[in-house]
Amino acid sequence: MFKIARLFHKKQPDEAVLYNALRAISTPDGAGDIVSAGRVSALNILNDQIICVIEIPTADQAAAYEKTRIEAESALKNCAQGYAVQIVLTAESAAPAKQDNDTSCGSKASRPAPSPPLPRPDVKHIIAVSSGKGGVGKSTIAFNLATALQRKGHKVGLLDADIYGPSVPRLSGLTEIHYGQSKPDTNAEGKIIPPEAHGLKIMSIGFLISEESPLIWRGPMVQSAITQLFRDVDWNGLDYLIIDMPPGTGDAQLTLAQKTPPDAAIIVSTPQDLALIDARKGLEMYKKTNIPILGIIENMSLFTCSKCGETSEIFGHGGAESEASKLGVDFLGAVPLNIDIRMAADQGEPAKDTAFNAITDKVIAACTNDTGA
Repeated sequence: MFKIARLFHKKQPDEAVLYNALRAISTPDGAGDIVSAGRVSALNILNDQIICVIEIPTADQAAAYEKTRIEAESALKNCAQGYAVQIVLTAESAAPAKQDNDTSCGSKASRPAPSPPLPRPDVKHIIAVSSGKGGVGKSTIAFNLATALQRKGHKVGLLDADIYGPSVPRLSGLTEIHYGQSKPDTNAEGKIIPPEAHGLKIMSIGFLISEESPLIWRGPMVQSAITQLFRDVDWNGLDYLIIDMPPGTGDAQLTLAQKTPPDAAIIVSTPQDLALIDARKGLEMYKKTNIPILGIIENMSLFTCSKCGETSEIFGHGGAESEASKLGVDFLGAVPLNIDIRMAADQGEPAKDTAFNAITDKVIAACTNDTGA
């Protein structure tokens, strides 16, 4: 996905030519070529990308089909010069392992048995920041948690996995990066070296598109994007990798749980009942996929007028803390509804509110107590 040539006007490849190229590729089990064997379930041309979905009999055969994936990618690139090619392997996934009661950060026993897994990057702690619904400030929390960790002396990366609504380029001030216009730097293994801002290594699907361009992608394409954000990016050497998840409980969350399960998840919600209903769903989704819950953060909590000093509960107050108590998870803290936080986000700068420092201290303590690191 990231090996994208410079954009220029080009003739769209003929679909029949693409299928003929794929017919030269045999299945690993000797069932014939992948087209005749019915393994190619979708072949789409979207703007400057070709997306091919190959269905494999079972997830256990993913390793055997990796060579097939590489051959298919090469074949399509050869007959569609200048187009980026995505090959997505899909299969029914095995049931997750039984949930245990350990909710500490980095608990290896609490992870699901992903099938097939991706090699875990050399990162001490991978933490997903999630929400049950959009509009609760999840991305702002993820960015400021990451920068607060960095200020405390840790090596930190921020992965924007919100495929449909990437906010990290704006939050970090990296809005000028566009890999369709200039190729990213890569290491000796061909992995992308993430750009840096505010001391963070950062990667986002937003680096591939403009802020005004929507991504009209189906589930398999989302799964492929999440996979490549891990597989094709050099995340090694970090203390923390913070993942800004998309809202809800869809393909991105399930792909993450199956491919590279994070050590823990943080749920972000506003205090109001409507947001807490969806936060509950997000929390239960992570429990069912055996991802430990690090805690809940209440965003857009109390508002204090800068002129008169009066405090107002615009979205309510204390709802997330009460919910955390009911669900038996930690309450990590409340972030106020503050115009300075909003302005910092729009300007691509970290917020200076002390609430983030207090939350970060709890995150570090949880991870340190679990690993002793």
